[in-house]
Amino acid sequence: MICLGIESTAHTFGIGVFDGKPLANKMASYKSQGGIHPREASQYMALHATGVMKDAIKEAGISLSDVDVFAFSQGPGLGPCLRVGASVAKALSKYYEKPLVGVNHCIAHIEAGKYFGAKDPLVIYASGANTQILGFAGGRYRIYGETLDIGIGNALDSFGRQLGLGFPAGPAIERLALKSDSYYALPYSVKGMDLSFSGIVTAASKIKAKREALCHSFQETVFGMLVEVSERALAHAKKKEVMLVGGVAQNKRLRTMLSAMARSHGAKFISPRNEYNADNGLMIALTGWKMHNAGVRQDSLKIRQKWRTDEVDVSW
Repeated sequence: MICLGIESTAHTFGIGVFDGKPLANKMASYKSQGGIHPREASQYMALHATGVMKDAIKEAGISLSDVDVFAFSQGPGLGPCLRVGASVAKALSKYYEKPLVGVNHCIAHIEAGKYFGAKDPLVIYASGANTQILGFAGGRYRIYGETLDIGIGNALDSFGRQLGLGFPAGPAIERLALKSDSYYALPYSVKGMDLSFSGIVTAASKIKAKREALCHSFQETVFGMLVEVSERALAHAKKKEVMLVGGVAQNKRLRTMLSAMARSHGAKFISPRNEYNADNGLMIALTGWKMHNAGVRQDSLKIRQKWRTDEVDVSW
């Protein structure tokens, strides 16, 4: 069975094809100097949708008529962007008279990670808008801790804009942080099992120092917070695997810190390669494929901008 998946939650329009194994994973990403403007990002997606589709179909070696089920990122995400992906998926489903599946973007990140080796991990989901520590129990992913304000990726981007680093700022911050070992104290905002990042962004903006030292200080602080909360969750849940997913999972320093933490507890550290941690269509196709095979049929396929990870019944 072939599933074609469409990702369009934020800055990336991606199309993946999956039939039990990856067949294609193509994408185009909107970039700007000041973060994501939802209307501009959605216009970018509409402009590039056809080209990305053609590239994915060519890479997979199929035609659209070969697809058995279409899947799309139903939420959470930016409304204008979600509507582009949903409209394309619904049009294809109707034209080819094939089933349609709406996929939770956060769950898709987890499923992509599990496909590459994890069985029952403690999940650290770190992306632009989301930061959650999760574990599977009772048919759903339960949240041990999460951000109380902005996601860790958005915190990095907000801080990066103050330094003139453009969007996305995470890779530039990572590069600059490697050039310094100076540390400036920043608010360490861990509240029980939850985290807060917005105050750190404000505090960092008031420090007069070289960009390299500021990036090193900011990165070490926010990652240290995330590792602390993850370690407590791991000690509580007693999982044997720690899995890092989401866009911020591409950061080598964060991977190193979480890997060391997992090793100290006798757990295996797992994270997909960068292509599958970034927003991508393959994770939507993979999850849609699993959902459809498990008999999941949805009454409503309207976009859900605030669809939480722990609201999804995972029956597959």
